[in-house]
Amino acid sequence: MGILAPSILSADFTNLAQQIKLVEIGGADWIHCDVMDGQFVPNITFGPLIVKAARRATKLPLDVHLMIKNPERYIEDFVNAGANHILVHYEEVIHLNRTISYIKELGADAGVVINPSTPVHVVRDIAEYIDQLLIMTVNPGYGGQKFISNSIRRIKEAVELRKNISGKFLIQIDGGVNPITAKQAFEAGAEIFVTGSSIFKEDNISAAAMEIKNLIT
Repeated sequence: MGILAPSILSADFTNLAQQIKLVEIGGADWIHCDVMDGQFVPNITFGPLIVKAARRATKLPLDVHLMIKNPERYIEDFVNAGANHILVHYEEVIHLNRTISYIKELGADAGVVINPSTPVHVVRDIAEYIDQLLIMTVNPGYGGQKFISNSIRRIKEAVELRKNISGKFLIQIDGGVNPITAKQAFEAGAEIFVTGSSIFKEDNISAAAMEIKNLIT
């Protein structure tokens, strides 16, 4: 069964608690928090204060994706704010093994994110230590982008990598996830589905979440 992780990046922040409640009604399993700093990616979103607000609004696990420079400096702040999972970019973290170990020492699950142009095989030597591998299915930085079609092949490569190393990490996708692409990715082997605008921009948020949830079950 797939895990639905709606991204609050696309939510109405003036009604964040209500928006989270609506996706819970629709079957959300996790809440995804896209943190951007205007340096690693062009956009700026939010920091630990919004994660803390989301923590007060839900008991669901908070999945925090750090699209920021020097994420090691802020990991403890996000864990203290209530993050259950912390994901960092392969492209940004120099001492990746150390960072993954640090996240786990703080009591959170640890994940690695790879951009669309980063080959899946580069994470082979860290893959046995991680809980999640997030394959970006758009270029990070903005919501509402179109799903990159070769992401399906990359998901299959991640499935094969996990098999070859007897890994236990879950395969996650983020970007352009809608009912059509969610079904394709699920059939390819994806297990965690981050989706923002295709849920939060719909008139009936709960129904939109439920539609995707039903396709990955």
